Amino acid sequence: MGHNHNHDHGHSHGHGHHHNANKKALLISFCLIAAFMVVEVIGGFLTNSLALISDAGHMLSDAASLGLSLVAFKMGEKAANASKTYGYKRFEILAAFINGITLLAISLYIFWEAYHRFLNPPNVGSGMLIIASIGLVVNVVVAWILMRGDTEENLNLRSAFLHVLGDLLGSAGAMVAGLLIIFFNWNIADPIASVIVAILVLISGWRVTRDSVHVLMEGKPSHIEMDVVEETLCNISGVKEVHDLHVWAITSDFPTLTCHLIVKDDVNRDSILEKASNLLHDKFELHHTTIQIEGANAKFHKKEDNCN
Repeated sequence: MGHNHNHDHGHSHGHGHHHNANKKALLISFCLIAAFMVVEVIGGFLTNSLALISDAGHMLSDAASLGLSLVAFKMGEKAANASKTYGYKRFEILAAFINGITLLAISLYIFWEAYHRFLNPPNVGSGMLIIASIGLVVNVVVAWILMRGDTEENLNLRSAFLHVLGDLLGSAGAMVAGLLIIFFNWNIADPIASVIVAILVLISGWRVTRDSVHVLMEGKPSHIEMDVVEETLCNISGVKEVHDLHVWAITSDFPTLTCHLIVKDDVNRDSILEKASNLLHDKFELHHTTIQIEGANAKFHKKEDNCN
């Protein structure tokens, strides 16, 4: 019975580069957001603008979100130990989950406040336009910084980016509402802009929450098809059956696989192990695999010969 535990050092170096770039992007973004957050919170209350207050509240959550994401990256750097054999990498997914839930809560709060303002539209100060304009510039800069990170693969960074994107839309909505109020005295534009932003924030929050729960529930990475993996392993000469095949992710960019291969008695097991590991690595980007080799007469499992 053979066993393989495969790591790819090139992947590790690449992961380290992305990790440091992501952490730097988060740190710069956190400083910019935290600095402007104070201005927007004060401005929102002084101008009595829900669009600004909701945007300020979202920016406050952004500061917390970015801070949490930074902590998650730092936690992920901690080495594995006897208690946590994969280390603390999954803390990034927990951070993404918390950020997703926060986005959902913020959107519901904005809906509630907007409902009351539809019933009784308040007078909104023209200063909201100036503050919203500054906010838009800050959010565009921060969004650009985060986009240079690995937002496609890293769920933690993507959740932080979506927070900021929601802020950017909030600032844009507040600007439009400010212009309508100044030129047409249309105060109801303030809650309307808030509702539009809340809908977008709700969608983003749902997606981040759904994706993070999928990882926490040991869900299959989206780019991997189980039947294709099984067929690939079955096509290796000498393999009779593939069973106990599991693919999941420890964190966003750390997919793992375990499986049992039943092989013919007269084959070179080390050769099959090497071929399987290389195929999984090259075709499916699975850098962390554990493969158990069993002989055709092994009695661990009922044999079905599912490989033709």
